[in-house]
Formats: sequence, structure tokens, C-alpha cells
Amino acid sequence: MTTGLAIFVKTPGLSPVKTRLGAEIGTEAAVTFHRMAAEAVAGVARAAGAALAPAWAVAEPEAIGHPAWAGLPCLLQGEGGLGERMARVYAALLARHGSAILVGADSPQMTPALLAEAAAAVSAGGEPYAIGPSEDGGFWLFGGRAAVPEAVWTDVAYSRDDTAERFLAALGAPVARLPRLFDADTAAELAAVRDALAALDAPVPEQAALLRWLRGLPLRPVRAR
Repeated sequence: MTTGLAIFVKTPGLSPVKTRLGAEIGTEAAVTFHRMAAEAVAGVARAAGAALAPAWAVAEPEAIGHPAWAGLPCLLQGEGGLGERMARVYAALLARHGSAILVGADSPQMTPALLAEAAAAVSAGGEPYAIGPSEDGGFWLFGGRAAVPEAVWTDVAYSRDDTAERFLAALGAPVARLPRLFDADTAAELAAVRDALAALDAPVPEQAALLRWLRGLPLRPVRAR
């Protein structure tokens, strides 16, 4: 059985996109990054192989069938805060596939090997859950083959430097840990993502296109923790 993979996205023109990043690099550039990064993550998911069944998790009902997301099936995140929306999509994928992985579009330097590792980690015989922590204290990936109580999703404060650790403490179960990655919420983090893309041995075409675009922006990286 395949593992369902949801890529969380917002649709430019229907929702504000990357506003914090846009305050530093400009709205148009931030929207372009979101669009190209989402395509890069989708390309990585396709390259990860038949063990994954990728789909967009779109924020807006009217984005179902939107041309921006034509390359993959679409799921609706639904109403509520981030925790409620992740809980809803995770449960839907778990019911459909038996195991589920959630990612965003902010860490396009993830690789097919990392996604395959996550899928293998949550398959029968591995740990029941997997997490990819991010440098800002959150997580760029969460997956599992077991249910997660809704309170675990909703009682955690997101966008904090201890979000991932608090989430895992609330989960209270064995978790396979993937490498820590930057996600791009600031210009400095975007520079770190650019440098991580440049270090890839075999980027997918969408990652290579994103890297070419990023090299045209004047960015200075932040150091990893």
C-alpha cells in the first residue's frame, strides 16, 4: 500500500502568500518563490517512487481544480487553525492509504531519498511516526501510520522555537527523526534554502529551476543551529 503525501499550499490570488517573506523581498518575489517551491516539492515527491501517492492540500475551496495545482490531485485543508487543518488532512490520508506524510512548500531542498526514508519509517515494522524538524523549531515533515489525537495537533502553539519538541512530547510515542532542514520564512532562511539546493548532488528539474531563480536574488544566509 502506498503512503499518502499531502503538500500544504496556498493559492496566490485567493489567499495571502508568504507575507513575512514578502515584507523583506517583495510580494511578487515571495509569491514566485511559493509557486516554484511547491512545484519543486511536487517534483521531489514524484521522484521518490511508487511508495508515495502525492497530492496538494489546498487552503481554499475554490482552489480545487485551479490551474496552479493541475499536476496532482487536490485535497481541501478545510477550516480552522493550522493544527485543525493538519489533523483533518492527516486523518483523511490515513483512512485512504494506511499511512500519511504531511509537508509544506517551504523546504524545497528536501530530496526523494528523504521522502522515501520517511515513507519507509512509517511503514509496517518501522516507528509509528516520523518527523523532520526545521531549524526554526517547527517541523518540515510529519508522518505516521497510527492515528494522532486531535488535541496533539491543536494544543501546540505553532511558529515557535519549541513547536516540534512540544508536539512530540504531546504525542508521547516513538518517532523516527529525519535531518533538520531550513524552511524559508525570512530572507536569510531563503538564502540558506538556496545554498542547500546548490549542494544537492542530483536535484530534480524543478529544484534546478528554483535554484536558478534564487541565484538572481541578493540574499545572505543565516547559520544553522
